[in-house]
Amino acid sequence: MQWRSIVVGLLVLRLALNCVLWLAFGLGPSWGFNFPIQFSFSLPRAEPEPGPGHGGAAAAAAAVRQAGWSRRLYERGGTTCSKISANTPKRSYLSFFEEGRDEYDRRFGSFPDALRVRMRSMAKDMFYFGYDNYMKYAFPEDELNPIACEGRGPDVLDPSNININDVLGNYSLTLIDTLDTLLVLGNVSEFHRAVKLVIDTVSFDKDSTVQVFEANIRILGSLISAHILLTDPRHPFGDIELENYDNELLHLAHDLAVRLLPAFENTGTGIPYPRVNLKSGVPPDSINETCTAGAGSLLVEFGILSRLIGDSTFEWVARRAVRALWNLRSNETGLLGNVVNIQTGQWVGKQSGLGAGMDSFYEYLLKSYILFGEKEDYRMFKAAYKSIQSHMRRGREACNEGEGDPPLYVNVNMFNGQIMNTWIDSLQAFFPGLQVLNGDVENAICLHAFYYAIWRRFGALPERYNWQLQAPDVLFYPLRPELVESTYLLYQATKNPFYLHVGMDILQSLEKNTKVKCGYATLHHVVDKSKEDRMESFFLSETCKYLYLLFDEDNPLHQSGSRYIFTTEGHVVPIDPRFREKSWEEQKGKQNLKIRCNMYTCLLQCERIPEERRYALPLKSMYMRQIDHMVGLS
Repeated sequence: MQWRSIVVGLLVLRLALNCVLWLAFGLGPSWGFNFPIQFSFSLPRAEPEPGPGHGGAAAAAAAVRQAGWSRRLYERGGTTCSKISANTPKRSYLSFFEEGRDEYDRRFGSFPDALRVRMRSMAKDMFYFGYDNYMKYAFPEDELNPIACEGRGPDVLDPSNININDVLGNYSLTLIDTLDTLLVLGNVSEFHRAVKLVIDTVSFDKDSTVQVFEANIRILGSLISAHILLTDPRHPFGDIELENYDNELLHLAHDLAVRLLPAFENTGTGIPYPRVNLKSGVPPDSINETCTAGAGSLLVEFGILSRLIGDSTFEWVARRAVRALWNLRSNETGLLGNVVNIQTGQWVGKQSGLGAGMDSFYEYLLKSYILFGEKEDYRMFKAAYKSIQSHMRRGREACNEGEGDPPLYVNVNMFNGQIMNTWIDSLQAFFPGLQVLNGDVENAICLHAFYYAIWRRFGALPERYNWQLQAPDVLFYPLRPELVESTYLLYQATKNPFYLHVGMDILQSLEKNTKVKCGYATLHHVVDKSKEDRMESFFLSETCKYLYLLFDEDNPLHQSGSRYIFTTEGHVVPIDPRFREKSWEEQKGKQNLKIRCNMYTCLLQCERIPEERRYALPLKSMYMRQIDHMVGLS
């Protein structure tokens, strides 16, 4: 009988704990924000309710009807420890916008120029507080520990600490990652100083094992971006020519890319290993599993490098990896998983979503098409986007009209589209920005509102948020930029001042909740605002950059005729006609013609063909076919 009492006691304890968590995070007070996020879905797949859609940022703030799924869920008693009665109204996350039209216009319909200038200055000050302290206390190490005011490099004592070692390679990561941000802020003199420091002090001949994906987007992408901007004859940022510059940043980028190439060797699928040692190649104990985003988000940087130096190798290996992943998608749903075995092509992780392990794969399909004009990339993106809408999207058909909950994109099984869990992660907040690039602005508006609603509640985005429990699953926030990025792109698309108000809210939250003695620190816990002593490089490279650009109407990137795109690390790349050209194809054609001519001459001499028959068309064609076969050109 004693064991029965123990079991009952444990069950009661668990039930009580669930009640406390539910009341604290889901149904109780909103931690001082007075902004309830009550958003619940039933787990079975539901068909969206029909309803006409209409675009525009103002529509996102219009009155929202009662959430249908949520009401039905409550009527079925589908909650745990719920004290809500049958008559309790259920409100969706868009309840933030449920104020009258006049009240909405009063609060968000304008953004004074003086306030915009003040926010721009605040964003600039935020960047320089982090950057100056990095240069003072941390350089040449990779990152700044902003609480201890000291530098951070790889964890050499614990090589298995991939949370640190995947990113930090002992190559002044934060300085490199920040180069183009200095230009965006208009600081040409500091940009020149930083470029010279990189040229004089950075070497990739290191005994460092790093993640290929992180080295690509943070280091390779920044070196390429800074080189392009430095040598751009159009001078969008003014006269930034650096005396005696001899393409050293491009040479560094090439050197790094060559050191990453071993990841693509000796794999059964062409999908790269996740990590390489910069000095010795793939470690002998390397795992054979990698995530889809890590292996399939190399094409932008590798492709630009190939087209800059006229060597197809880098684009070829990156494109081969994308094609290999694409060919492994489900025949039923068209979806991909999040973790794959690079030798067998078997899916180890069958979850398909928009966040960690998947996010930038979709992003780079579209951005590769924009940059390189390869129709194959856009065909893949269109098919992927269609599958996402068909199998991940839940909610009513129209964002702002119709019955049922507003839209949300959930994590599903790649083979059948069934929901696998009830959380989303903060990386998914990039997707509204991608929807803007794809022209799907209305859906971008609605999805952005969901993430912003979570931000309003906590003053940050928890790494994972459980939309069923309406509570964080993983509580830290490492200063990620994705919500700011989507806010910036939505403002550029709509020019609705609402997004300036969102940016101001985010900026003030960061200043209030994350600023410490020497920089800005990761939030360990988004509720109690406890901190971790780390400022990742993307805070300066992306978060501060997008905040500044949001409020800087006169930035060169916003001038008429300027056409730029941002890499997944926020590095600025112009949409340049030269990236639509494959210089190696022209060179290869010339080389092949020379080979064919030389071999044809040799064959004529060896066969002792009579002079009068040497250039007879049928004979020449025959020999040319023979030569083509020999050199593999047919």
